[in-house]
Amino acid sequence: MKIGISITSAYPTAAGRDGAAQMIARARAAADAGLDSLFVGDHHVVPTPYYQNTPILGRLLAEWDERPAGALYLLPLWNPVLLAEQVSTLSCIAKGPFILQCALGRSEHQFNAMGVNIKYRPSAFEQSLATLRALWRGESVSLEGRWVFEKAKIAPLPPEDISIWIGASAPVAIERAARLGDAWLAEPGTTIKEAAQALTIYNEALARLDKEVPKTVAIRRDIYVADSDKDARHVRQIVEDNGYRGFDPDALVIGDVSSVADTFNSIGELGYTDIIVRNLHSVGEKAVASTERLISVREKLGLTTN
Repeated sequence: MKIGISITSAYPTAAGRDGAAQMIARARAAADAGLDSLFVGDHHVVPTPYYQNTPILGRLLAEWDERPAGALYLLPLWNPVLLAEQVSTLSCIAKGPFILQCALGRSEHQFNAMGVNIKYRPSAFEQSLATLRALWRGESVSLEGRWVFEKAKIAPLPPEDISIWIGASAPVAIERAARLGDAWLAEPGTTIKEAAQALTIYNEALARLDKEVPKTVAIRRDIYVADSDKDARHVRQIVEDNGYRGFDPDALVIGDVSSVADTFNSIGELGYTDIIVRNLHSVGEKAVASTERLISVREKLGLTTN
């Protein structure tokens, strides 16, 4: 099992530098905790300050080493030539393998604000993915589809192959991930039971395609590693009282070191190889402390420190 992290990008602060500093501190804590991978997400025109993935990841990579790193991009919202260039540049900054996490996106107001028709997102996603791969191979690409461009070619090229993880939750999207992705990334809002069902859909899709199960089958989990059972009960109560991103509380991982390790072990037994965590606590110091306790979680699971 591998444990990576997706650093929270949204910070309700009036001081722009404060949120960026918090992200840097969280990345540094993740590096010190020996986590296996580092990611950031992708959202646009949201009311809470949200630090955009390409520039902030460029800064966070200064805190990272040769372990894999990457970012999520909602492909239909991005011109694929621009995205190919930005991701290739990031892969040149990164000291190790680069991973592109990608998804369709689902928030209509984001599509409207970015001038994209949401009903075309599946075809836009597939055209973008094909374009990215061709550009990263050094090919000259023309397209008359959801985007229109001629003889696009980029430089620099990625120093090594970029792995593509496709995030998906609906059955048709999971099947698309099996067909097009190097790996599948299960969504954070799924309960353990739902994660098991989704994995069955993915494995059945791979079988129909006559494809082997890839080395990486990842799942996102929003977590808080508490310093005690009392601390865990307190945070769990806050989540139950106020809600959390519309998630089923059973999809969240909140507990002390032993409890979190047990949950991670159960996820691994389902067949997931990578757990990508995101700290759910809104207080920066608490989130960093939660990440630091992942050292003990990894020890409980018998994982070696990077």
